[in-house]
Amino acid sequence: MSDIERYEFDTRVHHVVKHNGLVYLTGQVGTPGQSAAEQTREVLNKIDRLLEIAGSDKTKILNAVLWLDDLRDFDEVNKVWDAWVVKEQAPARSSGQVRMAKPGMLVEIIITAAV
Repeated sequence: MSDIERYEFDTRVHHVVKHNGLVYLTGQVGTPGQSAAEQTREVLNKIDRLLEIAGSDKTKILNAVLWLDDLRDFDEVNKVWDAWVVKEQAPARSSGQVRMAKPGMLVEIIITAAV
């Protein structure tokens, strides 16, 4: 069994956990008050940075879960996602609507990737 590596501790969680060839990211959110597109861009930039810390990148994402505060933002979020994702290595992906932890948060993305 390989060691567990943890990076980016913040209050009560590590934003990156690496184990057995996989990288798990906590749900990444954008700045409340920005549009869904702006929050999505911010979140994807955070994901790029966290994957780099773990020795991975967006071409190695296996699964993505997108939570939206309002499904009416789905098309707006998808435009940003589609411009970012490498189509030939697009991950399995699920999307749903949830009430976010803080008012004004519109998008949360959770990632599992290979190293």
